Amino acid sequence: MADFLKNIVGGSKSSASPAPSADSDFADFAEAPSPSPVPFEATPGGATLGSPAPTGRPYTKWYNVHERYSLSDFQAEGIILTVIAVIFTLHFIGTKLNRAKSRAWIQAHAPVLAGEFALAGFGGSPQSDQNPEKLLKQKSLFEYATYATGRQNVAFVDVKLSLKKRFNPIMTFAETALSFFFDSFGTPEDSMEATIYPFDGREAQIVPALPGAAELRSKDSKSGFDGFVWAVVNKDKMKKLRDERYDVSITFTKDNSKLPIWATVMSESAEITETLLTNELASAIKKAGDLFDYIVISDQPVDKPTNMEETVPRKRIYLKYRLPTSNNYDDLAPLLAYFLRIPDHLVSSAHFRPEVMRKVRSVRDEVIKHIQKAADEEKAEERALERDKAKKAKRDAELNALDAKAQKKYLEREKEKELRKSSKKQTVRA
Repeated sequence: MADFLKNIVGGSKSSASPAPSADSDFADFAEAPSPSPVPFEATPGGATLGSPAPTGRPYTKWYNVHERYSLSDFQAEGIILTVIAVIFTLHFIGTKLNRAKSRAWIQAHAPVLAGEFALAGFGGSPQSDQNPEKLLKQKSLFEYATYATGRQNVAFVDVKLSLKKRFNPIMTFAETALSFFFDSFGTPEDSMEATIYPFDGREAQIVPALPGAAELRSKDSKSGFDGFVWAVVNKDKMKKLRDERYDVSITFTKDNSKLPIWATVMSESAEITETLLTNELASAIKKAGDLFDYIVISDQPVDKPTNMEETVPRKRIYLKYRLPTSNNYDDLAPLLAYFLRIPDHLVSSAHFRPEVMRKVRSVRDEVIKHIQKAADEEKAEERALERDKAKKAKRDAELNALDAKAQKKYLEREKEKELRKSSKKQTVRA
């Protein structure tokens, strides 16, 4: 009671201030400690879900990358970079090997080209002034070419080297595998193809009219020769050659004692073979061995002609052989040398009896007749189609000029005509 009165009167106050009363609903949390971070402890054998293993160091803004990752985290990238490095290495090595193979060929045959032609290569300067390696032009990573001109009886010669795709082993393996199962896929090989374009008496049309060029058109020099198809072929390549070339397909095959057993002659006449198959040529083919593919002398197109323009004779001389793996061309150089001199032999000796050429021309005349007949039939069909179109246009014009009643009568008469025609056909058949 005394304390109550003291409070009313304003008596002495206690020096200690009472603590504020807390809400009874939060009494359980009144004495809870403040939260503090707990250090992470790795569980032995626990899963990390693909994330890097935690370390004892705290995470900061400047946390180093090498502390979060290791080389094992970049296995996929390492495999990709390794594959790319292997591809580039094989590409570089294969390209270098092809370049070395083409260089070896031109170094072995540059003296032959220099001895037969005034100009070689694409530079337009004399062969003696050029480095032999500069005579070749790279068309692609596996194709090289050269060119020569400036010779009697020859307008020019083209040479092409086709090499294996060593820069792409996967493609080479695929082509090799396909060649075992399909005849249409050839086995990858290194080969040389040369084509001679003879003047054939057309010096005046080909040689430019320059001072001194009149000497090349001397009346005494006749570069023409009879047209025919003749070839010496490796028997392993004979079937494929017949399928791919129309000109060779019109010849017949006969073995010759001058040639090795693996080679044969394809000719249109025995007299032509007797004139062209010299001992020097047979010796060069024997020396070349199995690398030899064919020599073809032809005045017919490679593809079968489909119109009259393609039947015009165009004389060409072809040579193909495979390149040796050893890059030793001692056995092949004589073959190319003789090949470049074949036009001289043709100009001097390839003039045969009329009976022989009559037999040769008979095959060509048959082809021309078939082409002419097909062309006439095609023209007749076109003319018939044009007549039908003209009749239809005239009929539509007449029908449009009539009124509805007259059009009906016109159509009825037309239908009656068709019925009479069909009945006559049935009567004739009966």
